[in-house]
Amino acid sequence: MSNQGPKHIARTHRALLHFIAAILALSPTAGSLRAQAPKASPAKTAPTKNLAAAPVKRAPARPKLVVLLVVDQMRGDYVDKFLPQWTGGLRRLVDEGAWFRDAAYPYAATETCVGHSTISTGSFPASHAMVANAWWDRETQKMVTCTADPNAKNSGYAGVSTKGGDSAWRMEIPAFAEELKFQTNGATRVVTFSLKARAAITMAGHKADAVTWADGGGWVTSSVYDAVPFVEQYANAHPIKKDYGKTWTRSLPDGSYWYDEKATGAVPPEGWELTFPHPLRGKAAGNEPDAAFYEQWGSSPYADTYLTRFAETAVDSLGLGQGGGTDFLGVSYSSVDYVGHAFGPRSWEIQDILVRLDKDLADLFAHIDKKVGRGNYVVAFSSDHGVVPVPEDMQKTGADAGVLRLAELQDKMEKALEPFHLAKPAIARISESDVYFAPEVYEKLKHDDKAMHALIEAALAQPGVAEVFRAEQLQSRPATQSPTRSAMANSYFPGRSGDLFIVPKPYWLMDGTPAGKARRYGTGHGVPYNYDQHVPVLFMGFGIRHGEYFDAVTPADIAPTLASLCGITLASRDGHVLGQALAK
Repeated sequence: MSNQGPKHIARTHRALLHFIAAILALSPTAGSLRAQAPKASPAKTAPTKNLAAAPVKRAPARPKLVVLLVVDQMRGDYVDKFLPQWTGGLRRLVDEGAWFRDAAYPYAATETCVGHSTISTGSFPASHAMVANAWWDRETQKMVTCTADPNAKNSGYAGVSTKGGDSAWRMEIPAFAEELKFQTNGATRVVTFSLKARAAITMAGHKADAVTWADGGGWVTSSVYDAVPFVEQYANAHPIKKDYGKTWTRSLPDGSYWYDEKATGAVPPEGWELTFPHPLRGKAAGNEPDAAFYEQWGSSPYADTYLTRFAETAVDSLGLGQGGGTDFLGVSYSSVDYVGHAFGPRSWEIQDILVRLDKDLADLFAHIDKKVGRGNYVVAFSSDHGVVPVPEDMQKTGADAGVLRLAELQDKMEKALEPFHLAKPAIARISESDVYFAPEVYEKLKHDDKAMHALIEAALAQPGVAEVFRAEQLQSRPATQSPTRSAMANSYFPGRSGDLFIVPKPYWLMDGTPAGKARRYGTGHGVPYNYDQHVPVLFMGFGIRHGEYFDAVTPADIAPTLASLCGITLASRDGHVLGQALAK
């Protein structure tokens, strides 16, 4: 043991500390080491000149603007097919954003109202209850649209006449946009546009600042959302009828189009031929717009351009993304859907209108870059559903394709029930896949095995029918090995969905045209097959990590991902946060 006293040890210890301090002061890493040390008391710390330096700019903790873009009826494979021809906004989404290449709806009701509700709420129709564009109301014994609201009253801008009332009151779950507004003390402004009420309304939810859609040759809103001055001003300055007399011509050079110039099985809008050019002059090519003109306009790229300018005007007029909160702008482009229904997915028209949309989105992004700042906003891009190939076109490949005529199906099912002395007619309505029976009929069928068997056998005998499900087989989303049954169950909501469900064979188009009349469209959607379920999902901008991702995802993942970026909580969800695409 050392014989040195405590005082000597203390002096040695102090000397050692002074020596270490002197070495640290001379070290090139001294600054970083001092930065890691505990801060001294303000009273003992001398002021430094560096405190007066300019503050370091920090990235915002939340995006200043959320932009939701939905392209109605845009199949997922369109991005793969046509990407080399895009140079604008669609191309930028891929080049700068996160592209989820295996995105699909896991349900059967692939329709506009359903898809937009799924994107906006982050849940499936079995949760949000918007099971179709329209369904049979058992109480009133008539069809109702998904947004029809008996307590709302629509109003038109620029003198446009309206009827009825619309809102999101039938949607059982709040939309992301309204949760964003509610959870940020009202600092958020929510603005949406579309040609369709069921798209504009479901993107916004139950409450919003401006919800606008096209109707009657002009622009409309609802008493639930109130009218706003900038829409009135824009509608007055830029009436849709100003596009009367324009002509949609090809925008790509010869040899750039993939398919036949005349799309097989196409049914173009009234006043148009099967080939370009497509004039916007209505039915009679007179001097004034008529109903046919407005149908042509909605099926043309001019409608997409109009919506883009509307969105830019909203950014300017309301200062979206330039206030204290996170604002929301939703735009649903409907024209691809109208073109797809008329000409099908293998047409020059689909290819051309996407090239035009690519240019429109380039303009929109450039405008927001300038007003909000590149990197200060986030874009989510998707579609509400895909589309069935035109049956006559598919038949050329030798595939089993055709038209499932619902009027014929209903007639055969009625005849199968005649021996069982049920109410006539026993079937109240067949709407897409859903079969609704007259009051009390289905309850009797559930207790009569022979009648139920005869009914289902008659349905399965109809050309184009693959499977038939009963409501009891779909309730509570049962665990099953059948992807078709799972898809049907994810679409089922008690009280609104049908009693019986018809699943067509692949490549068979369900057609609700009355017996004896020719169908007025080339093709449709609304079935549990990948051509209807597979859609694009892309994100770009604030908080997004660029890349291509091959995880199996759904559009219900969009709202939870946006909620994560904005620091809010959704009420209920079937989707999940796509964390792999978020910047650390």
